[in-house]
Amino acid sequence: MSDQKIPIAGVIGHPIAHSKSPALFRHWFRELGITGHYIPMDVVESDLETVLRTLPKMGFVGCNITIPHKEKALAIADKVSDRATLIGAANTLSFSEDGSIYADNTDGHGFIQNMKSGAPDWDPTAGPCAVLGAGGAARAIISALLEEGVPEILLSNRTRIRAENMKSDFGAKISVVDWVKSGEMLEEAATVVNTTSLGMVGKGEFRVPLKGLSPKAVVSDIVYTPLQTKLLDEAAEIGCRTVDGLGMLLHQAVPGFERWFGMRPEVDEKARAAVLR
Repeated sequence: MSDQKIPIAGVIGHPIAHSKSPALFRHWFRELGITGHYIPMDVVESDLETVLRTLPKMGFVGCNITIPHKEKALAIADKVSDRATLIGAANTLSFSEDGSIYADNTDGHGFIQNMKSGAPDWDPTAGPCAVLGAGGAARAIISALLEEGVPEILLSNRTRIRAENMKSDFGAKISVVDWVKSGEMLEEAATVVNTTSLGMVGKGEFRVPLKGLSPKAVVSDIVYTPLQTKLLDEAAEIGCRTVDGLGMLLHQAVPGFERWFGMRPEVDEKARAAVLR
């Protein structure tokens, strides 16, 4: 019998049954010939630290963290990447042999790679980026956009104070726009990103008017249920290049997979199909 350990990773959230990550990892295991496991774990907040401290003892090499635990996971970690500190949340944890926890955030990486893949001629420096929403996803995306050289972020959120707080964290390149005027800010935008849940199955309808949107703009929606949202449909009718949200989910998983299992997986049509099944 072999005494080689089979690496285990997983995803923690509450709830978690909806997660598409296990299907993605199973596909990559098959494609790369890796013997490994990736397990969805429904954990309540009061148990999170106990679970995270126990997982390394059970053979886990790391785990992804999703809603609502990203902020608490960051606080629990022993070491934290600079970008996770800036974003204020962690989505990727790696466990050392001594049980210590390293926290990172790959959401921004996932977003940028998805934009470059979905719209290969996208130029982040071409003009302002209009961002709708000021939650955790927006923080990761804004951080990544600024790193890519976006000259200005036009930020609008239904609760203005959250957008103002983000401006104070990220600095002068952020301009806050009232939610009732969010449609107007799209007129200036070279890139538009919806980071809210508006338009998602079971959530509120996306109602921001797009009449001033330039057909030269690149429009992305991080919602992927449905894959083709109302925002993307209307933007495509105007003539915009559009990028759906599924690729962000796929690309954000790549750094963790490579760190845990030692091989870099491909984000391609087969990976998309595996998740959509």
